[in-house]
Amino acid sequence: MNDLTIATAQFPVSKNINKNLNYIKKLTHQAKKEKADLIHFSETCLGGYAGIEFSNWDTYDWKLQRLAEVEILQLAKKLNIGIMYGSNHWISINDIRNSLKYVSREGELVARYDKRFCTERDLLYYKSGREFSSFEINGFKCGLLICFDSRFPELYREYRKLNIQLIFQSFYNARTDGRNIHTVITSPTLQTRAATNYFYISASNSSGYYQSWASIFVLPDGAIKSSCRQHRTGLITNTISKKDTYYDASKSYRTRSISGVLYSE
Repeated sequence: MNDLTIATAQFPVSKNINKNLNYIKKLTHQAKKEKADLIHFSETCLGGYAGIEFSNWDTYDWKLQRLAEVEILQLAKKLNIGIMYGSNHWISINDIRNSLKYVSREGELVARYDKRFCTERDLLYYKSGREFSSFEINGFKCGLLICFDSRFPELYREYRKLNIQLIFQSFYNARTDGRNIHTVITSPTLQTRAATNYFYISASNSSGYYQSWASIFVLPDGAIKSSCRQHRTGLITNTISKKDTYYDASKSYRTRSISGVLYSE
């Protein structure tokens, strides 16, 4: 297949798993009506972000989360749509990961990516991941990243080496006191990551007030194709095609620079 229709969604993530699940269901139904092949949600969208929505794991309802994740599998299969969602992932009592999971339209868990670069606050609650995640959807080779990973261009370069064409990156830059540095730099950073590596990037952010920036979809030339409305629940749908071509300024020297040859001739 040459085309892939992606719904990039946002809603105000909270610590209430059932409430988050209801948003996921509602928006997934909306995405299906808009003929999306998959829907992409924000960081920790199912259980809430530790350190912001709740202060410790003592009362976290892991059983309820497991039941909710089963419902997501069933929803994907029922609607015949892929679902990409952020989740707290239990490895052990001393090893909990901030994860992004991809469920196929057949209702199967295909991929899980654990946030590799955790902030100092994150590390009070989460352990860092060590692995990249790559898989194909409709012929597009995809990779996963989470929030703070955007500060490290090396991660995107490694995905470029894997011939990734489409990055799904989930964020939680929300529930802040107002405009902040994320408001200023996140979109330009993602535009740069897309353009220098020739990626599509779907960037989903929680819309909890104050939402630092609205969810966006970025083209391989670095242009923002579309954006959600800030602070509003909703989604944007974008169709990409293998036949599409975009301006790629660094194409001639990208492989050369990745190999360590840092000049043109």
